[in-house]
Amino acid sequence: MRELDKLDKEIIMLLQEDARYSNTFIAQKLEVSEGTVRSRVNRMLEEQVFEFVIHSKPEKIGLSVSAIIFICTELGYQDKAANELSRQPEVRFVSVFSGPYDLIIQAYFSSNDKLVEFINQKLSNIEGISSVSVSIELKKYKDSFNYAEF
Repeated sequence: MRELDKLDKEIIMLLQEDARYSNTFIAQKLEVSEGTVRSRVNRMLEEQVFEFVIHSKPEKIGLSVSAIIFICTELGYQDKAANELSRQPEVRFVSVFSGPYDLIIQAYFSSNDKLVEFINQKLSNIEGISSVSVSIELKKYKDSFNYAEF
C-alpha cells in the first residue's frame, strides 16, 4: 500500500462527512476530475484504507441495551475465545487491550434479559473464558466513525 497523499485524505474526509457524496460532487469540491476521484476511491477500497458500511442506530432497530463486556481468559485461550466471540451476532466489536482484561467486546441486545441470556448461555460455553465483567451503557454522548482530520 502506498502512503496516502493530501488528495486521498481530502477525499476520505469528504466521504466521512457524507458517504453518499458522488464522485462528481467530490471532484468539483476538490477541483479535480471525476476520473481522478473514482480511481483514488477504487484504489483505497482495494487497499482496504476504508470500507462503506451501513451504521444503523441500534436503539432504532430494537437494540436498546448496549454493553461493554470485559473478559479474562485462561492462558493460551485468548485467540480461540476472540474468534468465537467474533462469530456471535450480538457482538459488534472484539479486541485485545492491555490492562487487567484479555478481551473487551461491545454487544447489543433487545433487553436486559437477552444480555443475561448471552452471558449465561453463550459466554459460559466458550472454552477458555474464566470471568466476565459487564458495563451497560446508560447515556450516549458520541458514536461516530469520523476521525480527527489528518
